[in-house]
Amino acid sequence: MNDFFPFLLLTLFIVLSPGIDTALITKRTIADGRQHGYKMALGITTGTLVHTCAAAFGLSVVLMQSALAFEIVKYIGAIYLIYLGASSFFQANKQGKMAHMTKQDDQTRRRTSAYKQGLMSNVLNPKVALFYLTFLPQFVSSSSAIPVTAQLMMMGIIHTVLSITWFLLYVCFINYLRNWLMSANVQRMMDKATGGILIGFGIKLALEKQQ
Repeated sequence: MNDFFPFLLLTLFIVLSPGIDTALITKRTIADGRQHGYKMALGITTGTLVHTCAAAFGLSVVLMQSALAFEIVKYIGAIYLIYLGASSFFQANKQGKMAHMTKQDDQTRRRTSAYKQGLMSNVLNPKVALFYLTFLPQFVSSSSAIPVTAQLMMMGIIHTVLSITWFLLYVCFINYLRNWLMSANVQRMMDKATGGILIGFGIKLALEKQQ
């Protein structure tokens, strides 16, 4: 692997930059607590491992070279993000609907959806595949004794480890502020803000042109 420390510094910068992953984790932690924030983070980072394997074994190349494959995945991902955003945005205006659910049913629903939401939002985003396909090869050494596939896997795993470490720390911080963030006015503001961000990302993804 060429220039390991520049790769590490750039990866840290990317991980710490706020984006859709941060928005999803923030919303889930505030709404449902630390454990669900952890599950969301694990789902997102599992998605990065999927993209790592895809890039390392050449599947991302197929995705990026096929206009049809790119468009299909792009629009599925965009629709899913817009759905998450709309659900969050309009959640602030719902009154009494959740009161008809028992606490146990609500907790069961949350347990089964946090990890999946994180996983799907990441796997269905072709821009993540494009990131792995364009960023990681910059640090691959063709003259190294380590096979290229192994180098890509190693860098992807490093990125995943840094991501999950940051996300877990971030969830702890958000959970610490949760009592204040859970007030009715702040919750409505956060739901609408997060929903707007997710819808924006979804629309941006849908309008993204294949490079």
